[in-house]
Parts: sequence; C-alpha cells; structure tokens
Amino acid sequence: MLEQPHFGRRLKRLRLARGLSQAALVGDGMSTGYLSRLESGERRPTERAVSYLADRLGVDASALTGPSDGRSLTGVLAAAASAPPGTDETAALGRAVEEDAGADPAARWQALWLLSRAAGRDGDYELERTRLRELIELSDRLEDPELRTRSRVRYARCTRALGDMRAAEPAAVEAMSVARDARVRVPDTLAALMVLISVETELGRLEAAGRHVAELERDLLPRASAAQAAEALWTAAVVSNREGDDETARARLDRALGLLHSRDDLTLWARLRAAATAAALQMSPPRVAAAERWLTEAASVLRLIGTPLQLQEMRALQAQLAFHQGRLDDARTLSEDLLGEADLRLSYRDRVRLSVLDGRLKILSGRADQGIAVLERLGQQATETRNLDLAAHIWKALATTLADVRAAEARPGR
Repeated sequence: MLEQPHFGRRLKRLRLARGLSQAALVGDGMSTGYLSRLESGERRPTERAVSYLADRLGVDASALTGPSDGRSLTGVLAAAASAPPGTDETAALGRAVEEDAGADPAARWQALWLLSRAAGRDGDYELERTRLRELIELSDRLEDPELRTRSRVRYARCTRALGDMRAAEPAAVEAMSVARDARVRVPDTLAALMVLISVETELGRLEAAGRHVAELERDLLPRASAAQAAEALWTAAVVSNREGDDETARARLDRALGLLHSRDDLTLWARLRAAATAAALQMSPPRVAAAERWLTEAASVLRLIGTPLQLQEMRALQAQLAFHQGRLDDARTLSEDLLGEADLRLSYRDRVRLSVLDGRLKILSGRADQGIAVLERLGQQATETRNLDLAAHIWKALATTLADVRAAEARPGR
C-alpha cells in the first residue's frame, strides 16, 4: 500500500486529470469528507476504499497504490531530458507528476508540457486537453508571457483537433492577444497567429483569416526560420484554397515544400508533404498528380519512423487519393478498414472526411439512401459544433456525388 501523503496526492491528481469534483468521484458510496481527508493525507485508505475509488476512476487499484520510485519530479525531468534517443520516459514522468506536491510550478509546467506533447503525438487528444488545462493555469501563475502563449496555442490546436471550436476560438484569440501585448519572440507570435488563422478558417471567417495571412506574410515570415516559414505558408495556402484562389494556394504550397529539405528535419519534411497532399486533393479541380507525388515521398519516410497516428493519417490520405484516381474499390477497402479499427486516433476533421468518403462510396455503389443519410448526419453535426468549413465540404461532397450519379444515369446506353 502506498503510504500517505503520497497516496492522497496521487488520488487527487487522478481525480483532477479526469475533471471530476470530489462529489462526482465519491458518488453514493463514500462521503466527500472522507475523500477530502484521504487526499490531504489525514486518513490511511482501506482496501475497500481503494477498490471503490479505483473503480470510480476507471483504473486498476495499482494506479493508486503502486510504489513510488522515490525520485523527485526534477530528477525524473532530468532523466527524461538526458535519455538516449528512442527511450520513452512518459510513464515515469506521469507517475512523478501524480505524486508531485507542486512545490516547483516551473518544473511541473515542463513535465506537463512533455506529457501533453506525448499525448498529442499518440492522438489521445482528450488526455492532451486535460494536461493543457493545467498548463494554462500554471503559466498564469508563473506570469510568463511566452509560456502563457505556448500553452494556449497548444490548447487551441488540441481542441480544434477534437472538433471543439467553442473552446478553440477563445484560446486562439487569447494566445494572440498575450503574444501581441507582451511582444513575445517571432516563433511564439507566429505560432499564435497560425493557430488563429486555422481556427478562423474552420469557422468560415475567411475575410478575417485573409487579413491575418497578410499580417503573417508582411511582418513575421521574413524573420521566421525555414521550418516555421514552411508551416506558415502551408497555413496560408489552406486559406487561399478555401477562398477559391487555387493559383495562390499552389504557389504557397510549392514555396513551402521548397524551403525544407529532408536532411533538415525529416519528420517535418514528411509531415508537410502529407499536409500538402490533403490540400492538393481539396483544390478544384484536385491536383491529383502532385498529391500522388507528395504522398509517395511522405510515405517513404512515415513507414520507417511514423507514429501510429501518422500511419493512420497516411492511410486516410491514400484512401482519398484512390478515390480521386477512380480506384473506388481500393478507396472503399482502405476507408472501411481504417474506420473499422478499434484504436482509431485520427482528429475529428480527419475522421469526418474519411466518413464523408465512405458515404460517397456508398452512394456511388448504389446504396444511395445509406450514403445520403451518412452525409446528412455528418453535415448537421459539423454545423452544430461550428465546424463550418467542414460542414461546407460535406454538403458540397453530397451535392457533387449526387450530380455525378445523375450524369452517369443520363448517359446514352444507361
């Protein structure tokens, strides 16, 4: 049994990580007063209490009672920072955070930053959001404008990945406000402006997004590193694409991809090519040949070093590419296999786009009622959650697919 006060600290961290109040955790089987004394270290837990709380938290009892390795949070951070490449210190860091008394908020901020980044890489956006909520609180306590900007930028990106635009918008606006007021350095200001542009685009506010793109290109791009400039140009290209200015979108994409070589940052090099593939397939008409070239380049790297999330994103793009190349059976197999996976890690937008593809394929294969129902449900959901750019994509996909079916039926000989 883990002794007090360590048990109480771990219990409280697990409760807060799940966003639960004391009353919500105890339910009808325990008093909040008893829980409060457990968390403060005043009472030693019984086996029955441990079993009840573990069940309420959805964890194994060992998560509450497992032994501490005795290392301080600072020590675990040092070990994580100096670990050999490929070493995963996430579990040890998570345990240290759970048992940390909070005496060093800067060390805790750094640990939570690493843990949130690991959760984001894994596609566990809910866990990432939980970590980031505390990061925002800590950054405010530390009164450091750069940390306040970074935590809000990451929170906006995370909640956007979850499709939660009601949370993403104020976080992005606040990140940009903090960056401007404190005149933080170019990398942080650029990151804040990029996430604001992305959120505005998702909300369908293309005029505002366009103004911010102009600010980005005028004031920040000339002072950005090659990697940052490449990401910024890709962000700007998406806005041009949504505005219907495919010529500018193509020019920005080509310029972005030319800024970064594989020897500079292989992971970012591949990620940008995957992002360019998605943008190219969303153009009107789609740049299918360019998308195939970029996806082939990205896949050559991601198959070797890609995370499970990145590999799923690659397969989703392969399904979209197959559809635009007319390989409908391949597109159907790829999309159905991916949507059927138990551990699907894709962001909300990527999941929806893949489901849209599945709906279109149903319509084209003669199951129009099923496909239409899928697309209508997705379109309504995206509209209700304020993912308005995504909603427009869904309704356009439905209209285009139905028009293609009617055109095929009207051809001579049908």
